[in-house]
Formats: sequence, C-alpha cells, structure tokens
Amino acid sequence: MSLLPFPFHPLLSRPAVQILAYTEGLHGKWLFTEIRAVFSRRYLLQNTALEIFLANRSKTTPKVVHSLPRVGVGTNFGLPQTRRISLATPKQLFKASNMTQRWQRREISNFDYLIFLNTISGRTYNDLNQYPVFPWVITNYDSEELDLTLPSNFRDLSKPIGALNPKRAAFFSDRYESWEDDQVPKFHYGTHYSTSSFTMMWLLRIEPYTTFFLNFQGGKFDHADRTFSSVSRAWRNCQRDTSDVKELIPEFYYLPEMFVNANDYNLGVMEDSAVVSDVELPPWAKSPEEFVRINRLAVESQIRSFGQTPCQLLIEPHPPRSSAMQYLLLQTPLMFTEQMQQDVIMVLKFPSNSPVTHIAANTQPGLTSPAIITVTANRIFAVNKWHGLTGECIPLDQQYQLPVEIDPLIASNVGSHRRQISDLLDQSIQISSQCFVITADNRFILLCGFWDKSFRVYSTDSGKLTQIVFGHRDVVTSLARSESYIGGDCYVLSGSRDATLLLWYWNGKLNSIGESPGSKYTFTTPRAILTGHDCEVTCASVCAELGLVISGCKEGPCLIHSMNGDLLRTLEGPERCLRPRLIQASTEGHCVIYYDKGQFCHFSVNGKLLGHMEVEDSIKAMYVSRDGQYLLTGGDGGVVSVWQVHNLKQLFTYPGCDAGIRSMTMSHDQRCIITGMASGSIVLFYNDFNRWHHEYQTRY
Repeated sequence: MSLLPFPFHPLLSRPAVQILAYTEGLHGKWLFTEIRAVFSRRYLLQNTALEIFLANRSKTTPKVVHSLPRVGVGTNFGLPQTRRISLATPKQLFKASNMTQRWQRREISNFDYLIFLNTISGRTYNDLNQYPVFPWVITNYDSEELDLTLPSNFRDLSKPIGALNPKRAAFFSDRYESWEDDQVPKFHYGTHYSTSSFTMMWLLRIEPYTTFFLNFQGGKFDHADRTFSSVSRAWRNCQRDTSDVKELIPEFYYLPEMFVNANDYNLGVMEDSAVVSDVELPPWAKSPEEFVRINRLAVESQIRSFGQTPCQLLIEPHPPRSSAMQYLLLQTPLMFTEQMQQDVIMVLKFPSNSPVTHIAANTQPGLTSPAIITVTANRIFAVNKWHGLTGECIPLDQQYQLPVEIDPLIASNVGSHRRQISDLLDQSIQISSQCFVITADNRFILLCGFWDKSFRVYSTDSGKLTQIVFGHRDVVTSLARSESYIGGDCYVLSGSRDATLLLWYWNGKLNSIGESPGSKYTFTTPRAILTGHDCEVTCASVCAELGLVISGCKEGPCLIHSMNGDLLRTLEGPERCLRPRLIQASTEGHCVIYYDKGQFCHFSVNGKLLGHMEVEDSIKAMYVSRDGQYLLTGGDGGVVSVWQVHNLKQLFTYPGCDAGIRSMTMSHDQRCIITGMASGSIVLFYNDFNRWHHEYQTRY
C-alpha cells in the first residue's frame, strides 16, 4: 500500500467520514483495531500525506488523524500513544524518543537505529522518491576474503560520499565557490544521494522493481554500463563520477537475492566490526542537501525524478555510541553481588517436581505485573513476580533481592488448585512448549490438545476457563503468537493434526479471541486458513512485523505463508533434515529451524538456506534474540549454548545443569536467560551478547 497524499482543497472541507470514505475507495478496507502507527508525511515537500502502519505490516492532516485511533507512531520508539505525536515534526519525534539513548547503550543495533532515523525523517518503503537510505560501509570489494578488523576496509563515515575522493571533493568545492547565477543558488552536488531511479536500479532483479524500472525506461533496460551489475564497479563510480553520489538502501544488508550471485558478504557487516559499531553518526546523515529553487512545477518535476531530502533531525553534534568495552565495564562493575559475578544467577525449585515445559518472560517496562510464567507437564502454572537485575553495585550491608519471586500460591500451597488446569487433554498428546501461549500482560494462558479439537483460554488470576475456540477438524497440536501491540493485541496461530493452520486475532481489550465479548462459547472465525502441509503440524512461528507464518509438520518440509493465507515458500533443508520440531523467526528475516537428530538450519525468509549445523545434544528449546543475531539452545544435556545466527558459530557455553532443559526464554532487556528444567526448576543465567561477541572476536 502506497503513501497516501491528501489534496488540501477538496478534502479538508469535507466531514471526516467522507475523508475516510475517500481513502477506503482508493485503497480498500482496514480495521481500526489493526492500526499500529500513524505518521504525518510530506508529499512533494508539502505536509499533505499520512502513512498508516497496520498490524500485519501493510502500510497506508489533522482531520484524518483525529478520525483515527490514538496509536501515536507505535510503541517501539518510547513515545506516547497520542494523536499529537502522530502530528509531531521529525525534530520533535527525535527529541522525544528514547532511541538514541538505547543505541548508545547498545540495546539496539546500528541497523535498527538507522531505520528509526529514516522513518521519523520521512523516508518510507512506500515511496521510491523517499526510500530509506543506508551508507556504504565497506570499501574493499576486490579481495576474496575480507578482514573486518582492518580499518582500511571501511569507509570514512565522517564524510558524505561526495567528499571521500579528495580530487572529486575539490571539484565540487571549486564549483560551489565559483558559481555565479542569479536564478540558481550555489550547490555542491548536481544530483541527490537517493532517488527513485537509484532505488529501482539497486533492486532491478527483484519484482515489482523490475517492472517499475522497465516502465521508467520506456519498456527497455538501460545501457549495460548504467545498469547495476557489480558492487565493486558501483563503488568505484561513486568515488570517481561527478554525477554519481548515491548511497545504498537497507536491502544491501539483509537481502542477498538482490544480487546475481546471492551471497552473505553484506549480512552482519553493520554489527560485526568494532570499526563500524563504534563510529559516531555521520554528520552528513543529519544535514539537508542543497537543491535548486525554481518555480513550483519545475521543483515538483525535479522531486519526482530525483527524490526529496528528508527533514533535518538535529543541528547539534550527534552523541557517540558507547564502545563495546565501555559498555561491558558499565554493565559489570567490580562490586557486584556474588550471585551477579557468576554465570548462574539463581535456581528456583517448584514443589511439583514436574518438568517445566513452557516458560514466558513478559518483563517489559510499563506492565502492571511483570512476571515469569511457568507451566509444568502436569499443567500447574505459576505467576512468578519479576524484580529484575539491578545492574548496580550492591553495598555489602544490604540484602540482594533475587530477580524472580516464586508464586505465593505455589510456595504456600494455599489455593494452589487455582494454578492447575484440570480439563482433560486427548490421551495421545505429549505436552510440550508448543502447546501453550501466554498473553503479553501475563493475564491469560492459551492451551491446546483437547479431545474436542478446541484450544482454550484460562485466566492466570483465577485459573478459570474464559473461552473455548473451535475451528479445526482434528486435535490442535501447537500454538504460537505474534509480537504484541498496543493494548495487548496480537495474532494467535493454531496448528492441527488436520494439517492446517488457523490465524486468529487476540483482542487485548476484550481479553478474547475475536471481537465479541460474552459467553466462553462465543463463535468466532479465523482471520486466515493456511494449507499446504499433508500431515500433523508440529511447530510454527508467526511474525506480524513481516506478515509471515512459518510452520513445520511431522513429516515433510517447512512452509512460509503470508498472513493472508498465501503459500509463498517451501524450506528445503539438507537430506537429514526431515522432521522439524522447533521454529524461531525474527523480525530481521532470520528463520532458524531445529529438526530431529541434532540438525539445525538457518533460512532467509525468501527460502534460501544460509547455514546448516549438527549438534550432539537432543535439543528441546531454542530462542533467537530480538535482533536476530544470536541463537540460544538447550536440551537433554542440560547445557545452554550461544551461537551467532548468520554463520552458526558457537560463542559461549554456560555451565551444565543437573537436568535436561525443556523450555527457554529471555527477559525483555535480554540480560537474563531463563530455562525450564526437567527436574521442575527454573535456572536464570546472566547474559551479555556484547561480551560473548567481543570474546569471540578476541579468540578468532
């Protein structure tokens, strides 16, 4: 869905209902409950457009904003959910957000931060003239092997692309100083660093950009010398040609399919080197480009052909990022308590002794009751209060508060019947982590495996059954949920022995599947039906950010569907990868699948096999970090291992536990790994991805 320009003169005089009717007629129908962010945008340098982000990743002036839900610009940037925020200027958004501080503390990656800056400054994937801009980072495209520890292999990010070559920089400077024209002001560069033609050129080999490019070129491909056919040649041209100062697009760092010979030379470059990671934000990324001021029609024509400059976010120097070692010193003071000095923070034992088959950590700031929810194989659940890791020096005369406090009902054994789900399951069901889903507010548990082919919703407070959901023709064998949105809304995915998956919508306001509150037996319909498997669904993952569902069945390949139900890809692993058991997908497009007999595969969401490894342990739990860079695994051996996703290299192994691992999760700040054990315990490990990454680079 493209960016929506709203002409001022015909629309602002109409009632809001008519405005919405206008947009509906143009671009179809959207449910207000699915709107996640509303941004004010510029079109042809005029503030006459809105961009609307929907929950399933589809995208779309004051009167319109006031007719839309109060979602602000989403919850990812630390900003309030108000209409005022949707109408804020880029500078105001930048100043009010906490993203710069998170980037400095290395809580988000360079890639995430650059996407944030692009988004709030007005750049969008829905307008080729305002496409997101990413910098050239690597300078060496000729060596067969690239040494990421050599500064000479990296571009000087303190200068714009037009100033990297001293001779060319002198040419631009001389032209500026000697320019004399009454109609056209002085300028350095006669072209832009980002235009629609550049974007189409980079993505020439991928539809729909191939078609866009042909339409732009009058139905013919451009001359070979002007077509993107070599990264090395494109880099050289950007250093020599006085009419070529283009930067890159985000796809260079995550979409190898855009190249003829797809490889992963670019994957991980944004983060893998301290040279890249510790630089300051380039000054050229925050200053407006000069452009020629001529009459309005000429300006609009120029914008359509050459793009428009994003809004300036700040005029003062951008603060630097903390180095990896500075961050480690800040996070690991010498006077930590004894527990924090160890890899294992604490062990919490539950009285039932039943294996902890599911664990969820909803510990994000702003929750009324942050907690670690555990569910055992005999379906006893516990709501264990989360206190968090202080990350500060604790004076020796003060008692250290453990991060997790055991559920008082479980600890006292008073009213513990409220913590057990006693409804009978189908006798053939083996309880596993995939049988459960915990809502983001910790208030409800969803459980499958019932003989009547339903899955059910229970209150964690009272233990009472609140909803029964029917839809499948056989027993439901797996559940998964998407990331949660404003008000706790999310998508819930159910897989069954009938070989289908159904996509449902969880309404956080009504605390139910569907839009109709009332009886627990209220009829509801799924948002989509996903077909393609030919036997029992065993595992699945749903990512609303990418609009994708990835699923595996008992015997056969994994499939990728759109959230509308369209079958997009089949994921074929090596010969021994036959029975998928666990699936984890990140919003960065990484998909890791564990098969029987220790087999792991790493796929791109476009179906390309990026890596394969075999481990000796029988893995029962895995977790991919929020940025998609790290994989955690645990199994019968009782050992938690940390791996780099992009090359499946092992970074770290924690001390072994005295029981097998059955489930795994991480706290919201990703500083704590929590594992559910076969012995009925949970073990908390202290985690620091920066430390593992730094030590790995030091070793290798």
